[in-house]
Amino acid sequence: MKVLFLEIETERSWAVASLGPAAIAAYLRQHGHEASLLRVTLEETAEQLALRIMESGAGLVGVSLTARQWPRARDLLTVVRQAIEVPLIAGGLHATFAASKLSSFGTPVFDYVCLGEGEDAVLELACALECGERPIPSIANVWHCGGRRPEVRPPIASLDSLPFLARDLLGEQFGVVHIATQRGCPFPCTYCAARTFDDLYRGIGSYRRRRSVEHVIAELEAVRRDSVLNYVIFLDDTFTVDRVWVRRYVELHRARLGVGFSIHARGETVDRELLGVLAAAGCKHVVYGVESGSARVRRTVMGRPSDNQQLIDVFRWTREAGLLATANYMLGLPGETRAEVEETLALHELLAPDDFGHFVYYPYPGTALFEVCHERGYVRSDSDELPFVQGASILSLPDLSAADIAELSERFLALRDRDHLRRSGGGLTVTERHNLSMELRARAATS
Repeated sequence: MKVLFLEIETERSWAVASLGPAAIAAYLRQHGHEASLLRVTLEETAEQLALRIMESGAGLVGVSLTARQWPRARDLLTVVRQAIEVPLIAGGLHATFAASKLSSFGTPVFDYVCLGEGEDAVLELACALECGERPIPSIANVWHCGGRRPEVRPPIASLDSLPFLARDLLGEQFGVVHIATQRGCPFPCTYCAARTFDDLYRGIGSYRRRRSVEHVIAELEAVRRDSVLNYVIFLDDTFTVDRVWVRRYVELHRARLGVGFSIHARGETVDRELLGVLAAAGCKHVVYGVESGSARVRRTVMGRPSDNQQLIDVFRWTREAGLLATANYMLGLPGETRAEVEETLALHELLAPDDFGHFVYYPYPGTALFEVCHERGYVRSDSDELPFVQGASILSLPDLSAADIAELSERFLALRDRDHLRRSGGGLTVTERHNLSMELRARAATS
């Protein structure tokens, strides 16, 4: 059976494709099936996509969906399924937690929806289709659109039992490799669906699992043998969640790989000593989820209790360790005020990160804040029709208007431009550069 995965781009092109299809593709190949991937660029029409799918000879087409990809995927695939007859299956976070929406929007876009982990589920479906079984038998995790919700199979007990990613699907370049070491997350952030997998698998197994250090090292060594390994980007939500694992990993990374790497971390999971250990092993860059400068928003809205001084200390320790630090911020959360977004802008000045990203809050199905937004009537009635546009909200909030959010988002963009100019010294006179240098030294001395 030929299985084709689609990577549907929205607003801009991705640097690397999703890891989910690469994981399932490797599993399918291990069991004798073919698997490939098509990137659906922003310029591609539904008619062009239908032709490419037909030319591929695929017997099953899979799409890993986020909430932000769903509107464009729906519009494209509604046309595709009218042009060609090929079974379509959706997987990923949005498919898992908004499965009923995928099958109830007019004519169902997908024939099947995969809930939770897809390796065994997609394999069983591919085998059934290849054997010509009609109707398709009941398969755990696979929801036949229009049918009854299926049983959910226990999560794969050991992630080490899975094959390494099918990296030809990812589109990696220049020896920059992306990898995940775990599934699941122990933190109860209200805006993220990662923790919600615990509820999906409650009573049948733990979704929170991590690969062994040796398995991760072996995959990266395999990359080096087969191609080029220059740098590693760990995509775990919180790489530093288990310090014992981290210390063992960096010890082997330094001894057997010796290349630079970057991680995502939470401020409360690192300290000065651990950052020094990471730096000594080759870590170059840490991305921190700061999210808000308001302790109230972090604590009562987002479920992230931490104080600003802790974050200020962590960014200082990161700089002292010689690591680049990126901060990620959010705005437009339910219950957030304009003054609290101003607190985020003010905290940014104290953190002085090397770079930052800012994101307008989007209510993801399967999250606690998604339910809050619907209960309070914040979700616009036309939200299902709206394409994802960074800088715009699909919510109608009582304390932040659409104009407020657009203006504040522009403030973040201007701040980023200013920070880039400061780092490069570009666009500044000699006097301005001198004043900036004195300002940064004074800030460092008092932080």
